[in-house]
Amino acid sequence: MFQYLLSFSQGHLSSLLEGTYTPMSRHALPHVNQLFSSLSLYLRGANVSVEASVHQFFNNLFPLTYTRLINPGIQGGTMSDMGDCLRMIRQDVNPFGPHPAVMAQELSGALGVGRQLGLALEEGLEVMNATEHVSLSKECVRGLVKMVYCSHCRGLTLIKPCVGYCLNVMRGCLASVSELDQPWRRYTSLLEQLTHATAGHHSLELALLGVRGHVNEALLYAQLHGPLITATFPSIHPSIHPSIHPSIHPSIHPSIHPSIHPSIHFLLLILN
Repeated sequence: MFQYLLSFSQGHLSSLLEGTYTPMSRHALPHVNQLFSSLSLYLRGANVSVEASVHQFFNNLFPLTYTRLINPGIQGGTMSDMGDCLRMIRQDVNPFGPHPAVMAQELSGALGVGRQLGLALEEGLEVMNATEHVSLSKECVRGLVKMVYCSHCRGLTLIKPCVGYCLNVMRGCLASVSELDQPWRRYTSLLEQLTHATAGHHSLELALLGVRGHVNEALLYAQLHGPLITATFPSIHPSIHPSIHPSIHPSIHPSIHPSIHPSIHFLLLILN
């Protein structure tokens, strides 16, 4: 149902990475595919966490950002070991600032409403398909024939039955499924509310189109704070020897980076 929006947003983000962040784009695109695949599964009712999928995406993006944007000439250690280390500490070091959390919150709200709407429409479709096989009584068939063709017998082919007559005939035909009337009214009311929510405060379109902006802001934030990130990481993974900005010493006290998790803070104090 929302596949077009997902595909468009995915292409929108991929074009940003290919055009603006070329050094990391080829390796980042599989993670983009994985993110939108998870979002698609969630909208279809799968047991997937939007928030976890977003944070996993940024966890995978951090090693690429560090080795290809912040420190493209990094040396030492194995790339796989360093990548694993960076992925594990991403949420503690917080290299992308508030942007992953904001993106996760927006997508969770908007996709949650979209998921409910999609599931509700599927449920309604099943009900409608079930009613198609309801057998019509002889009285119903006779009433329909009279309503449609009696005027034809008199040569009045352009005259339609009056509204009241139509309603009476249809009430008789649908008497066997009359118990669905009130549930169906509640169902259509719920659909209306969900539709307004999807197009309003929890706009699915705006949330998906905003993914590109959030990722771009996150990467800019990481580049801006690259020296602090670079100064923090060698103390945690000593085998890596990036080129440090002259104004930043590797043994810099972690208090300048207040977002560092207390466990890493303690580790830095021991290692320094």
